[in-house]
Amino acid sequence: MSRNGIGIKTAQVRSQRVVGQIHVYDGAGKGKSQAALGVVLRSIGLGIHSRNDTRVLLLRFLKGPGRAYDEDGAIKALQQGFPHLIDQVRTGRAEFFGPDEITRFDRLEAQRGWDIAKGAIASGLYSVIVLDELNPVLDLGLLPVDEVVSVLQSKLEEIEIIATGRGAPQKLLDIADLHSEMRPHHHPTAEMQGIAGIEIYTGAGKGKSTSALGKALQAIGRGISQDNSHRVLIMQWLKGGSGYTEDAAIAALQQTYPNLVDHQRCGRDAIVWRGQQQELDYVEAERGWEIARVAIASGLYKTIILDELNPTVDLELLPIEPIMQALLRKPRDTEIIITGRCHTPPAYFDLAEVHSEVYCHKHYANSGVELKSGVDF
Repeated sequence: MSRNGIGIKTAQVRSQRVVGQIHVYDGAGKGKSQAALGVVLRSIGLGIHSRNDTRVLLLRFLKGPGRAYDEDGAIKALQQGFPHLIDQVRTGRAEFFGPDEITRFDRLEAQRGWDIAKGAIASGLYSVIVLDELNPVLDLGLLPVDEVVSVLQSKLEEIEIIATGRGAPQKLLDIADLHSEMRPHHHPTAEMQGIAGIEIYTGAGKGKSTSALGKALQAIGRGISQDNSHRVLIMQWLKGGSGYTEDAAIAALQQTYPNLVDHQRCGRDAIVWRGQQQELDYVEAERGWEIARVAIASGLYKTIILDELNPTVDLELLPIEPIMQALLRKPRDTEIIITGRCHTPPAYFDLAEVHSEVYCHKHYANSGVELKSGVDF
């Protein structure tokens, strides 16, 4: 997205070596683990496109057996779709605990997970390593921060490392190439709770669309364990070209679950500038909304992703009231995920049960690192 306009820039084809970065997703808002799984899906899709398998390790701290977690379904979908590419390890106990409740078992489990992580990093077998909930493990003092930072700094150049969870220590943030904080927005009064199943991800940080893709994976995973009817619609505005960040991830989903994932996009292959909207921008925005409106009302989809709807509304390409009415009347078991930054929050934000603002503290593009085609822009 441009500073002076609203829109999505398409990727240019570049010849470049792959350099893995260290991502940190922290904060009290929702979407951290979802964003990590969205990056995993995107990486797998890029590997399929380049015919170069991307192996992934999902190492989950503080998430022992005996408890269900939001991302379980997404991981199940990944494992069923790409069984030869996904390894998962869970460590820790199932219940939450504070710094005054730490036991010897907690320290042993954290160390077991870290030993696995060190071996995976040193092996070079994995392209992506997700250290889920590593941040609170460090915050609780279950692992030495200096050692973790030293190991991550010495990783092979091509390995992508993703650390998630609240309470990331400053020393980890100092070495991160990307740091996005998920900030929760709460309703102003206790009487306003929002509508269950409506989630909004906004802000300038990286992780909005990838969080939405994580939700799509969750829906598919729930369907696998139930009745296989959890269909997903991914509707994208302002993305009429090709080479976008999510393309590889969506292609991987459609290839693996062709009967469960529908994808539509609308817009021109250009940034839409405020004050310079063209007639085609309005036509394309309305076309996309008509598809979305019918999909919401139909009840055919368990998850509907309205990607970049927020900037579309912010540009006044769509009126707010029809969106409000469609969201108010959505089927109870349909989840709707709305993404994209905007200058003025529209009224439908008040309907959301979850609203996370993704705040950008650090992005490797600002340090002169060349962006990866199809990954970063």
